[in-house]
Amino acid sequence: MARLAAGKPARKAPRVLVVDDDPGLAEVIELLLSREGYLAERAGSVKAALEHISATEPDLVITDLKLPDGTGLDVIERVRAERPELPLIMITSYSSLESAIGALRAGAIDYLVKPFLNDEFLHAVDRALNERRMKRENAMLKRGLSAAYGTWPLIGESAAMRRVVELVRKAAPADAHVLISGETGTGRERVAFALHNASPRADGPFVPVDCAALQREGLEDELFGTPRREGLLQQADGGTLFLEDVAELASALQAKLLHALEEKVVRRSHAIDVRFIAATHRDLAAAAERGEFRKDLYYRLSVISIVLPPLRERTGDALLLARHFAEHYARRLGKRVSGFDAEFAAFIEKHPWPGNVRELENLIERAVILAEGETLTGRDLAEVAPALPMVRAAAPLPGGARPLAIEEYIREVIERFQDSHTETELARMLGIGRKALWMRRKHWGLKRSRKDVSR
Repeated sequence: MARLAAGKPARKAPRVLVVDDDPGLAEVIELLLSREGYLAERAGSVKAALEHISATEPDLVITDLKLPDGTGLDVIERVRAERPELPLIMITSYSSLESAIGALRAGAIDYLVKPFLNDEFLHAVDRALNERRMKRENAMLKRGLSAAYGTWPLIGESAAMRRVVELVRKAAPADAHVLISGETGTGRERVAFALHNASPRADGPFVPVDCAALQREGLEDELFGTPRREGLLQQADGGTLFLEDVAELASALQAKLLHALEEKVVRRSHAIDVRFIAATHRDLAAAAERGEFRKDLYYRLSVISIVLPPLRERTGDALLLARHFAEHYARRLGKRVSGFDAEFAAFIEKHPWPGNVRELENLIERAVILAEGETLTGRDLAEVAPALPMVRAAAPLPGGARPLAIEEYIREVIERFQDSHTETELARMLGIGRKALWMRRKHWGLKRSRKDVSR
């Protein structure tokens, strides 16, 4: 008896409908699918197939061309009209290749010629279901990004931000590759999504890739795919591939990415139509000069270059963003938070925000969650911003004392709160990633005790 791994919910088996009036062939296909973990079901006619699709909502339909009351083309045409997201595979004989081509034109995702090999059949099924899954996930991602960022996610009235918005407005329809540079937390993905959303590719997929988060030995398959699975480049076909932390790509992958970008081909035969938007917190031009990043790839990716200013250089934008985030989280959490008192607003305006927009958003989210009244006040700061150096960093100090610089502030927060906060909490408090926190610890020689390392 099979056992489920503890803590892991069982995955729903994909439901596959086989439409064929040959009981022998249908039974063989059903058995083959069942052995691979699919839930296989059968229909013997066009009418039965359409009724079954309406009643059970399968994930994939495999139909023979010749059926007692019509053809597989009838199934395809009806499904395309009523369930355009449902993938279909046509099965045909050698003498019906013209009809198979017609099926592809009508909307079938693939066709198989009888007799076919088991591996060939299973590969076609796997490819069809992967494409369906990818489309669903991409639709969910785009809905999530739209909800999080809005139709036009770039908020700010400062001169620095107006320049960014104007550059995005000009670059979006150009379909040229873009390099976005900026400190951690400045909103590089927001800008990438704005470029995609305002481009002719807006209806296509937006596929983000965190180059720093993926294991390097697995990144090649993730990007370029395998013989049995599409990679992220194929999934981005017709849309945009967003390469976050592109500077972290291994040199071998840089070469392969350059080839895909120049030749518009993946794995020798799969043509792709993809716009590349890359992002980095590093000076990629300097890295290219030092030989740490391929110059030819850098030039290809930076046809248009957008540099995002840190929040501390966006005069007046912090309070504007804070109000936007407060409204967003109040609406999302069902709370009646409508503004800030003078002390809270002064803190927003004076704080240096080393973690940039991400730090600000995290703080406002916490404040809305913990708020008891309709106005966020100075008293709320004790709950959401316990790191007092944040206020002291930018506020005038008595006796002519020098305000803390950004890196000094980060170090003081780490030293003061590392015994009472986990690494995740410290990174969240500062508005930076755990990797950025680790790099600063290494640079300053600030080590946790071994028992705290994994916290």
